[in-house]
Amino acid sequence: MAHIRQLARQNQTMLKKTGSYYLIHISVAAMVAYAVTGNLWASLTLSLLEPTVQAVAFFFHEKAWERAARRRAAGASEAVPVGA
Repeated sequence: MAHIRQLARQNQTMLKKTGSYYLIHISVAAMVAYAVTGNLWASLTLSLLEPTVQAVAFFFHEKAWERAARRRAAGASEAVPVGA
C-alpha cells in the first residue's frame, strides 16, 4: 500500500490530468453512444467501458513520453563537444 501511495504522490499532476481526461471522455462517449443507439443503458455501458480502458492507456502513454524525454535529456548532457 505504501508503494501505491508513493506512486500516487510522485504522479499527482499526471493522475489529475488523467482523471479530468476520463470525465470528459465519458461525457463525450455517452453523448455519441446515445446519438448512435438511442438506448440510454447501452450508451452508459459503452461510455464507461471504453474511456476506462483509455484512461489507463493514457497514463502509461504519458509515462512512456516522460521516460523518452528523460533519455533524450540524459543523452544530450553526455554528448562530447566537437574539438574537445
